[in-house]
Amino acid sequence: MGFIINLSPVFGLGGLVLALIIYFSVAKRPVGTDAMKEISDMIHDGAMVYLKRQYLSIFAFIAIVFILLTIFIDVQTAIAYVCGGVSSMLAGFFGMQAATKANVRTAQAANLYKPDTAKALSVAFLGGSVMGLSVASLGLIGIGVFFILYGKPETAAIINGFAMGASSVALFARVGGGIFTKAADVGADLVGKVEAGIHVVDVAKDSRSKAFSPIKLENILTGNYPITRPL
Repeated sequence: MGFIINLSPVFGLGGLVLALIIYFSVAKRPVGTDAMKEISDMIHDGAMVYLKRQYLSIFAFIAIVFILLTIFIDVQTAIAYVCGGVSSMLAGFFGMQAATKANVRTAQAANLYKPDTAKALSVAFLGGSVMGLSVASLGLIGIGVFFILYGKPETAAIINGFAMGASSVALFARVGGGIFTKAADVGADLVGKVEAGIHVVDVAKDSRSKAFSPIKLENILTGNYPITRPL
């Protein structure tokens, strides 16, 4: 059992190598038209700018927690916390790189092989698997190394620092990512409507804003209110 535990960082490195192979296999897929490539590049650039800005804020948070852990617990736990945070950030970076590469290639695969969706699903699945493999592999490396160093009962609590660091960054990524994607969705929707000349309803001023009023469930069930109604 101890021999297998000592090999855990090696297994983690193997997972990272597999993730890298999958990434390059996805990156080699056809991108599509020039317009698709242009849009994909803009999405990728925007995602990287967001990630850079978020990670700058996270670095400041990690530095503060590192100081607090060093003062109130011990420096080993603080170092484990930083390692966990950095591992989570690396996983997020790898995943974002793969996702922004895979999205346009998934669309192109859907166009090339329609109505068959198997090829597009394969590209999408492989693109997402880079993130999954990165999370599992970096976690295996980190936990494995710290268990080898501090796996004794009297020092095992230090390993909790690694888990805390990884969880802290994951929390920031979940909340920040949700805000970012919602802003991107709304912005893309508005830009698309403006470019297509579609009227954008001003809910505050447009008299048709009543179309957005809540519909009571009992009215729908009794047939007294249509489920949908035109604007």
